[in-house]
Amino acid sequence: MKVIFLHDVPRVGKKYETKEVNDGYAMNFLLPRKLAITATKGALAELEMRKKEIAIEREVQESLLLKNLEAIKGKTITIKEKADEKGHLFAQVHKKEIKEAMSKQNHAEISEEFIVLEKPIKQIGEFEIPISIKGKKSSFKLVVERI
Repeated sequence: MKVIFLHDVPRVGKKYETKEVNDGYAMNFLLPRKLAITATKGALAELEMRKKEIAIEREVQESLLLKNLEAIKGKTITIKEKADEKGHLFAQVHKKEIKEAMSKQNHAEISEEFIVLEKPIKQIGEFEIPISIKGKKSSFKLVVERI
């Protein structure tokens, strides 16, 4: 039976992929759990329209990200964390915390996946955080202070 996946199914298919699967697997697992739908002509036409919408949406998001990239260049973001006397943080600073601080302080939305952080930050200080979006690179300064 030919189906269109509505969600990623590990080792079987990815979202919006059309694939031939066993009838029993489709009828007993994929369709009841709404992980896939049968690939009819109407469903295939709808899938093509949805793929075009996603491509347009992705282009718009990328252009907004590139604008945010320019807005962030050279900015300084401050995060306050608990630390000991030696300057070692009790909790590491991850991409998620950096993204949230950037959103609050500079009103710029950058996804975690574009922040290039080799390992979490573990101590107080100033750090240059690189950002890379579609081959374009920028950076900003992150200051980690003790509470």
